[in-house]
Amino acid sequence: MSEIRSAFNKASSQYDEYAFLQKEIATRLDAKLEVISSHADVVLDLGAGTGLLSQSLLQRFPDSTIICLDFAQKSLKNNPSACKLCADANHLPLADNSVDVIVSNLMMQWCNDLDQLFSECHRVLKNEGLILFSTFGPNTLKELKKSWAVVDNETHVNTFTDMHDIGDQLLQSGFQSPVMEMETLTLTYQSVTDLLRDLKAIGAQTVSTRSKSLTGKGKFQSMIKMYESYRQDGKLPATYEVVYGHAWKRINEVGLIKLHNQ
Repeated sequence: MSEIRSAFNKASSQYDEYAFLQKEIATRLDAKLEVISSHADVVLDLGAGTGLLSQSLLQRFPDSTIICLDFAQKSLKNNPSACKLCADANHLPLADNSVDVIVSNLMMQWCNDLDQLFSECHRVLKNEGLILFSTFGPNTLKELKKSWAVVDNETHVNTFTDMHDIGDQLLQSGFQSPVMEMETLTLTYQSVTDLLRDLKAIGAQTVSTRSKSLTGKGKFQSMIKMYESYRQDGKLPATYEVVYGHAWKRINEVGLIKLHNQ
C-alpha cells in the first residue's frame, strides 16, 4: 500500500496531463448520476485524487458538502474541493450513517480487500444511501499481460476482479439491488514504451511490477517483440475493461424491530 501511495504522490504534478482515460471515465460516471441520484446533503468522492471527478460533483451538487478523500496527500493538494481528507478508504474517518452518496472513480482496483472497503462504505452511508463506482476488470491491459506471459511466469500486471465477484461482494456487505455494467475501451500507442511511460506518469507503474532493470534487457525486449504482434493499422492497442457498479443501502426497519423483539 505504501508503494502505491508513493507512486501516486510522485505522479501528482503531472497526473492530469496524462490521465485522459481517467477523465473520460469520470465523465461517464458523473453522467450516471443524472439518472440515479438527484439530491444529497453529503457526497463522498472516494479516491478523489487531483479532482477529475470532484469538479463535476461540485457542479452537480452545488448546495452539498463534497468530501474528497484520498490516501495520497500530494494528489489532494491539487483537488479543488474545500473539504479534503487524507485517509485510508478501508478505515474511513467518518461517522456511521453520515453520507448520502459515495462516488468512486477508478480507485477500487488498488484495494486488496473489497469486503473491508464495502463494509466501511455501508457503515458510513445513510439508509437509502447510494454507492456508485468505476473500476477495471480482468481484461484490462490484456495485451501487456499476455506479452509478459510469453517471457516468464512472473506477475507483471495487476490482477483485476471480475464484475460478478464485485456484485457478490456488494451483497455480502449488506448492499441491496447491485447493478453491474461493463464496457471495453481501447487506447492506441506508437510503442510499448509509450504505454509504460503513460502508466508511470499517472502513478500506475506498480501495474507492471518489474522494471527493465529487474527483468533484464533480453526479457524486456522479448516482451516488446510479442506485443508487436498486436499492432494494427500502425498502432499498438491497450485494452481496458471498464466496470461500473451501483447499489443501495436499504435497512428494513420492520425487520429490525421484529428481530429485536425476538
